[in-house]
Amino acid sequence: MIEGSKTDAMTRKLRMGMVGGGPGAFIGEVHRKAARLDGQVEIVGGAFDIDPVKSHEMGKMLNLDPARVHDNYEKMIEAELKLPKDERIDFVSVTTPNNWHFPIAKAFLEAGFNVICEKPMTMNVEEALALQKVVKSSGKVFALLHNYTGYPMVKHARWMVKQGLLGKVQKIVVEYPQDWLLKRIELEGQMQASWRTDPKQAGAGGCLGDIGTHAENLAHYITGLYIDELCADLTSFVEGRVLDDDVNVLLRYENGAKGVLHSSQISTGQENNLNIRVWGTEGAIQWFQENPNYLYFYRQGEPVQILRRGNDYLCDAAKRHTRIPPGHPEAFLEAFANVYQNAVATMRARLLGKKATELELDFPNVDDGVVGMQFIETVVASSRSDAKWEKFHK
Repeated sequence: MIEGSKTDAMTRKLRMGMVGGGPGAFIGEVHRKAARLDGQVEIVGGAFDIDPVKSHEMGKMLNLDPARVHDNYEKMIEAELKLPKDERIDFVSVTTPNNWHFPIAKAFLEAGFNVICEKPMTMNVEEALALQKVVKSSGKVFALLHNYTGYPMVKHARWMVKQGLLGKVQKIVVEYPQDWLLKRIELEGQMQASWRTDPKQAGAGGCLGDIGTHAENLAHYITGLYIDELCADLTSFVEGRVLDDDVNVLLRYENGAKGVLHSSQISTGQENNLNIRVWGTEGAIQWFQENPNYLYFYRQGEPVQILRRGNDYLCDAAKRHTRIPPGHPEAFLEAFANVYQNAVATMRARLLGKKATELELDFPNVDDGVVGMQFIETVVASSRSDAKWEKFHK
């Protein structure tokens, strides 16, 4: 635990470092904006790019002390540990390509720092299980950025399932179609496409690892159900592309429910259309990420109910993660910020020697990361198998 007075820990901003997120990086800038949204965090340093020149360029853009901007994450850890404990970073955000997640997160955890990490958590299940052990032995906070769990209406959907308002869940359909990889733009120097389509940097799943894991995590977060077995078909429609750009999966859940998961990055005309439908014996819900402030609730023979963000009838978790009055759009950056809000609150509770509340602990963690990697591994195995139905690789 970083030392310091409890009074200081109650009032000061938590100090954030970052690895990745250099000039031109999309997701790194999203992290920085989200982390600072509630005024609880200040960015004090980082190793922002694999190219030291670009790392220091990013430090200048953020107006950081040059002494806190480093050539690589190893030098960053070394420098932070030389500082007095009350000046060190409280946590690091890892926003690199996937192949760097494991070594960076492991190194910071073992050095005594909390970690917030992009998904998928690692390159394979072996690394995921190893990181799970490191997190548990370190006692540090580890948050995984499955940001769609941060939407207020997703949290209310989860509450409705827990309250039994849907009865027994029988069917889940979750899909995440995009079209940004319809052409082979990775050959045109498009940075985001280049590493996401490279198995050395992205891992075994292309579209599967990038957005298919979001769909799996969203279904699990809302319903609490675990996959028992699945039947998958992965396709690379764009000629010459090594990793998949289209994913179709049939799911069988442990409680007997059935599901369909579809993710695609070659679905013409689709921007970011993550959506989920959950049908139960007593009711059903439907939520669309592109229109996230509304949750649709159905009962047989009754008019549809449209539940709206910001209203008093919502659950405590939904209200906790609402910043502005009803009728004002609140979306992607705020959902990202909600993961940060809870992770930071949990870190602050530990600084104060307190136990974090259930609401504060409501963020994706290392266990979710392990399930995500198991999902990727099982889908890849099923797609390559003639038998098709594959037991979930736990």
